[in-house]
Amino acid sequence: MNENYNGSFNENNQGNGQYAWQAPTEQPPYTPPVKKDRKIGIGAIIAVALCCSIIGATLGVGGTLFLSRNTSLFNKVSFINEGDRNNTVLDVNKIDTSKVMTPAEIYAANVNSTVGITTSVTTNYFGYQTTSAASGSGFILTNDGYIVTNHHVIEGANAIKVTTFSGQSYDATLIGYDQSNDLAVIKIEATDLKGVVLGDSDNMNVGDSVVAIGNPLGELTFSLTSGTVSALDREVTMSNGISMDLIQTDCAINSGNSGGALFNMYGEVIGITNAKYSSGNSSEASIDNIGFAIPMNNVKELIKSIVETGYIEKPYIGVSVADVGSENQNYGIPKGAAVRTVTEGGPAAKAGIKVNDIITKVNGNNISGSDDLKDIVADASAGDTLTLAVYRQGQTLEIKVTVEVQRQSALAGANANSNENQQGNDNQGSFFNPFEHFFG
Repeated sequence: MNENYNGSFNENNQGNGQYAWQAPTEQPPYTPPVKKDRKIGIGAIIAVALCCSIIGATLGVGGTLFLSRNTSLFNKVSFINEGDRNNTVLDVNKIDTSKVMTPAEIYAANVNSTVGITTSVTTNYFGYQTTSAASGSGFILTNDGYIVTNHHVIEGANAIKVTTFSGQSYDATLIGYDQSNDLAVIKIEATDLKGVVLGDSDNMNVGDSVVAIGNPLGELTFSLTSGTVSALDREVTMSNGISMDLIQTDCAINSGNSGGALFNMYGEVIGITNAKYSSGNSSEASIDNIGFAIPMNNVKELIKSIVETGYIEKPYIGVSVADVGSENQNYGIPKGAAVRTVTEGGPAAKAGIKVNDIITKVNGNNISGSDDLKDIVADASAGDTLTLAVYRQGQTLEIKVTVEVQRQSALAGANANSNENQQGNDNQGSFFNPFEHFFG
């Protein structure tokens, strides 16, 4: 607070080092002045009015200039970008497929839905780049150009080209893939294409007749081979270590057939051809008529998710597992799925599963290894509870794990068999160390 004082303060040194107030000087008595009446002339009034007008005008002009120069303070607009696009939706058309067809009729009805696929792959060898070509097959899913094939057909491709039965070629774009299911979806810019009819692979039986249409060897384009279903749910481990449950057929499946359709005799696609059994040694007897196809029901929803959302959604519990080898069972370790890694924050981690645990039962049923656990989780739905019998350091615990859904991009490293992010097989030899289990 500021305080204004009237009067004065004098510092008088009187030799004793003390300060004293000086008495104020006496003033004569105050006599108020006598007011006189004054008349304000017209000139004064005009002068005041002019002054007010000048001041008002000045303020008005100044205010206008201030506002005009600072309009941005009041009228500033910021913008954000918001995406606006039409989502792809797969509508299902019901087709009458009650008529049994001959192989010739199946070929005539579907050859225009079959495509040949060629890719360019650039490989770096010690700083030198070389480009090679690869070929495979595929089939048209929708009339606007979505095509299904195998992941290994387009893996590492710099460019993908699609050729139809009419001989027309298109550049294709990779929409998404799932390496663990050897599945890929690509797209060409075309209209009025003829899509295949998808069937129910769960309705197949051993001995049912089937036909395949594809491009064996990449040269014998649009060839048909016929045979029967030799086995169902055949567990096959691919050269990359991924295990899959496949349809076994004695249809001739050769290099270049990969990604093509396997049809039942109603003209429906019930599988995607992806492998054949062959000996690894040229000195061994040749192996014929052992081919494999991915069951359509195993990947139907996956294809739909890739097309509609660009994502892959799968049930998972968040562990990678390996088999307990017979040599380890000699130490009293039970058969089952040995936990190698546990995803931080995943369902298994939240339930208390630890590295080196051995899962021996699921929902009261014995499991013999990692494949059993993988199949059980794959068949589960989000929210399902799995009751696991877990062997840990000589004790058996019961742990309940709630299955969750893992969502990942269908393009950004979508290897669903990754040890870091979900359950899968890790059978690169027998990793399990019983001494680490007991003493680690």
